Amino acid sequence: MKFINIGFGNMVAANRVVTLANPESAPIKRLVQDARDSGRVIDVTCGRRTRAVIITDSEHVILSAIQTETISNRINDKSDHADACDPDNDQDEHGE
Repeated sequence: MKFINIGFGNMVAANRVVTLANPESAPIKRLVQDARDSGRVIDVTCGRRTRAVIITDSEHVILSAIQTETISNRINDKSDHADACDPDNDQDEHGE
């Protein structure tokens, strides 16, 4: 399972992410408010401005201070940094 850093040491399982959205559109604002009313919002912005809304397969809505493009790059990234967040990776720090 691959975990993606979504800011301030918070991680989300990459295979659980359904949508990354910009929080500025009216439909996303309504979706966030509906999720907040039903207790499905996870706010990991640490008081900063929300720059990305992540919707998971469990219908949780995660608010992040990291840009949507940055999170998308991290999801699609195949570098060593992505492998460092992958607990299924059997290699140690030296690649042995």
